[in-house]
Amino acid sequence: MSRRPLKALALGLLLGLSAAAVPVQAANVFRFAFQGDIKSLDPYSLKESFTIGMHGAVYESLVTRDKNLKFAPQLAESWETPEPTRWRFHLRKDVTFHDGSPFTADDVIFSAARVRAPGSNFQTNVPGDAEFVKVDDHTVDMLLKKPNPIAIYQFSTWYIMSKAWAEKNGAVAPSPASATSPSYAALHENGTGPFVVTEHQPGVKTVFKKFSGYWGKVESNLDEAVFTTIGNDATRVAALLSGEVDWVDPVPLQDQQRVNASGTATVMAGPELRTIFLGMDQGRDELKDSTVKGKNPFKDARVREAFYLAIDEDTIAKRVMRGQATPSALLIAPTLYDRSGEFKRPASDAKRAKQLLTEAGYPDGFGLTMDCPNDRYVNDEPICQAVVSMLARIGVKVNLAAQPKAKYFAKVLAPSYDTSFYLVGWTPSSQDSHNILFEIAGCRKGDKSGRGGWNLGNYCNPKIDEIADRVESETDPKKRDAEIKEGFDTIQADWGYIPLHQQALAWGVSKKVTLVQRPDNMLMLYWVSKEP
Repeated sequence: MSRRPLKALALGLLLGLSAAAVPVQAANVFRFAFQGDIKSLDPYSLKESFTIGMHGAVYESLVTRDKNLKFAPQLAESWETPEPTRWRFHLRKDVTFHDGSPFTADDVIFSAARVRAPGSNFQTNVPGDAEFVKVDDHTVDMLLKKPNPIAIYQFSTWYIMSKAWAEKNGAVAPSPASATSPSYAALHENGTGPFVVTEHQPGVKTVFKKFSGYWGKVESNLDEAVFTTIGNDATRVAALLSGEVDWVDPVPLQDQQRVNASGTATVMAGPELRTIFLGMDQGRDELKDSTVKGKNPFKDARVREAFYLAIDEDTIAKRVMRGQATPSALLIAPTLYDRSGEFKRPASDAKRAKQLLTEAGYPDGFGLTMDCPNDRYVNDEPICQAVVSMLARIGVKVNLAAQPKAKYFAKVLAPSYDTSFYLVGWTPSSQDSHNILFEIAGCRKGDKSGRGGWNLGNYCNPKIDEIADRVESETDPKKRDAEIKEGFDTIQADWGYIPLHQQALAWGVSKKVTLVQRPDNMLMLYWVSKEP
């Protein structure tokens, strides 16, 4: 063998050894777990905070909210109101969807129609009277029939979809939460965001990876994020403490001290904007799954008042929530309405509640079914169990139907609204009281406006609708607050809902991780970083 081949062989071996000596940098992976699941990737399926936050990793809105919940540009570089009834959005150029297709005005106009179509759970995110007009490929006008100072308040959770992709894949119509078979958009995504979904197993696991073609800069240093559903509290906490996952929500109240003492993780706690409340079916002529036949007891205000007074929220806050809840008289957090301090929650009074039931013709009470999620809110099922116990004291026999949020929401939401008595939590995506008056307390009409879309019990007082319409267009803050107060006064006088409390945030976070915790309880992956 000649010297040249020997030298070449030796050099090759040397280079091979050198390459082997250089370690391959491992991907920076963030693993996280929630008590519930991500049922659908369709960003218009379910208006639920955790799911919305996950969609926000892959989809984007025209206008977003920053770390302090203030408005910030996203797919719209800027916007203006040349006239009180016209909003103009200047779109970013050189933005592509994950499939490589360009983002244009056509996608905005398509998304505005899709989000307000039947089956969407986000119909109120865009004003019902808004007409979107293409000025050019990167300019869109939103035309309104009347001035609306809060027209874009819910735009941050209205994500823009690709018109061409939706048409190509038969996903023009939104996927309702009650759908029994998943659509293409429920199992796949095509957004413009900083992450792509590479694997999605509903109820099991979803994998996000960094999108190399993203148009902007991202604060996150993650290469990959892996989400898993861990419904069991003890298992979820054990996974955090062992380092199997880097983030969990929620940390059960009884485990928070142990997490903080672990040395490897901590509990990020803070006030949340969400209000937990109870609703009653006030629409059907006969209450479903009830021992009362031929009529609906909840149509009688005395029965609704009796339920309200029978429930001892102070005890729920102290014992069930272990002091990490603030009893509420309103369906909105105090920080979101300046005059909230003028409202007081009526004290519980089981004796008066029993008397009211007797006056209404139910001296021995009656039986009914209560719907409750068991993996969505902090201690949701224990809260419902406490409510069942409290109502039993006045003779009301409640059959508790607690189930995972996917099944729960499919049952209680449109189109069936199949519930007689239920627990739900709500954070107004607009950060404004109008959202409560319109979406929670508005008369449910089933039209394109989306009014009353989350009014699961069909509480209806036309006065609320009139007030909501005035609040929507009122620009004077004092007049507007006065209108809002009249609306909340009306709901309280009707005993239309039973507000319970604002729960506290309780995220379990590895000490290797830095992230942002906003009071709207949305985990945004583009603000998550992890030490390699």
